[in-house]
Amino acid sequence: MARPTMEDVAARAGVSRALVSLVMRNSPKVSPQRRAAVLRAAEELGYSPHAMARSLASRTSNVLGVMVSDLHNPYFAEIVDGLDTVARSEGFELIINTGGRSPARERRAVAGLLSFRPAGLVLLGPVVAAADIAAAASKTPVALVARASNLSTVDTVNDDGNAGAQLAVDHLVALGHTRIAHFDGGRGSQSALRKRGYLAAMRRHCLEPLVLPSEYTDVAGAKAVGKLLERGHPIPTAIVAANDYNAVGAISALNEAGVRVPQDISVIGYDNTSLAALAHVGLTTIDQPRREMGRLAAEALLRRARDPRAEPVRHLLQPSLVVRSTTGTPLQAR
Repeated sequence: MARPTMEDVAARAGVSRALVSLVMRNSPKVSPQRRAAVLRAAEELGYSPHAMARSLASRTSNVLGVMVSDLHNPYFAEIVDGLDTVARSEGFELIINTGGRSPARERRAVAGLLSFRPAGLVLLGPVVAAADIAAAASKTPVALVARASNLSTVDTVNDDGNAGAQLAVDHLVALGHTRIAHFDGGRGSQSALRKRGYLAAMRRHCLEPLVLPSEYTDVAGAKAVGKLLERGHPIPTAIVAANDYNAVGAISALNEAGVRVPQDISVIGYDNTSLAALAHVGLTTIDQPRREMGRLAAEALLRRARDPRAEPVRHLLQPSLVVRSTTGTPLQAR
């Protein structure tokens, strides 16, 4: 069957198409009786307004586009929770697309979201080029989460990844670790900042750094463990993983190799996702206030949507350490 139209609803309710349009836009100019008749007709027909068509017709939009770098990472889902809370309270709906951690895919994802004529875009952990972000910002308000920008037309919400990585190293050193490796996040957003913090903390403690190339995935964490074990003894007694997802992959590979966590080697993640808090995982990690970051990004975006010339917002949130069961005293210090 063809999708029911506004004309169909108007005919069923015995009113004009213009009045149906007013009801769908929640206009106060409609009497309660007529509003009820239109809503009843719409329900009977299974009609719902098409957000894209409505925005094209009215040149306004109640849609916010969200580009998620990696749908597999629960970190982004928790940020979306914060976005959604603010969006719904302000009468907006979210449309979500993913870039799959690929610059080319992200460009296509952003172009697809822009085709809906959204009131604004939120890009979560984007790896797309700065020029592409600037191009998007010339068409609609843009807010970035987990990505820095100097563009005056773009708002940003980040945690201090440098400080967070240093917290991780400091925790391990306080436990007695001196051989601490870092699995970096590859091309992932904020990866360079976390690596910089790791290196700074290792220098501060007069320790020799060891960085293994990795990515923000469990598979990459497992592969990095393989590379680590291939190096032979002495292996590090602790790992600062790129993120929680990477850490879980590392722990799985260590268990398969007969290396106990934390008895033989400690592992610390980054993000404090719901995955880290699971009882059978119990991952020590660095906490980012994910829902708060989503809330701040949505508020900044809606502010810019109302005033395109507003000064850019630059939120930099401080991370904190969450100690669970994957870190402990190294064997030689017991």
